[in-house]
Amino acid sequence: MTTATPPANGQVIALAHYAARAVLETVLARTGTTFHQSVTLNAVSSQGGTVEDDWIISRLTGSLKIEESAAREILDELTALKLLEESSSGQVSFTDSGQELFDRIQPGLREVSARLYAGIPAEDLATAGRVLTLLTERANAELADA
Repeated sequence: MTTATPPANGQVIALAHYAARAVLETVLARTGTTFHQSVTLNAVSSQGGTVEDDWIISRLTGSLKIEESAAREILDELTALKLLEESSSGQVSFTDSGQELFDRIQPGLREVSARLYAGIPAEDLATAGRVLTLLTERANAELADA
């Protein structure tokens, strides 16, 4: 029996998100890293390893939909673990240990992503990317108006 493919909706998107996140968290658990910590490390890496404190806080609150205090807690955790360091000039940077951890996590994440996305045509991924980006923009606009 073939199951009909449902149209994209909030439930389908949420199920995909939580399933993929659970897989991601199994990879992160091997290093004792939480999901929020990994998002933070990835954001710092995406900017070359050093970011403005205000930028990372804004990035975390905007992408994870968390309060500023929760974002600061994540930075405090990573600083206490000596994975990030905050300078007196308001910047946050990788420590050598933080960069090493990030570099150790990435191969596992790439392998999982390769398996999850294997065989999906590029044009389908591009369409899904456009739709999900539009949904994100609309949801963010709704939140801004709330």
